[in-house]
Amino acid sequence: MARKCSKTGKKTSSGQTRSKSMRSTKRTFKPNIQKTRIYDPATGEYKKVKVAASYIRTLAKRMQAGKKV
Repeated sequence: MARKCSKTGKKTSSGQTRSKSMRSTKRTFKPNIQKTRIYDPATGEYKKVKVAASYIRTLAKRMQAGKKV
């Protein structure tokens, strides 16, 4: 399975590493993907999903505020 967040769509991106002499080499930026269980109030069940850590923080805020997930 690809390294991609199922909710936000974050995925591996590419860029360049710059040294002190400004020499550049190719590199990849990988998202911080975690496996987590999310409670679905509609069905009353937990679902296992692979999401980015940034989305887990957002999800915690939304659950606390009582907003729709």
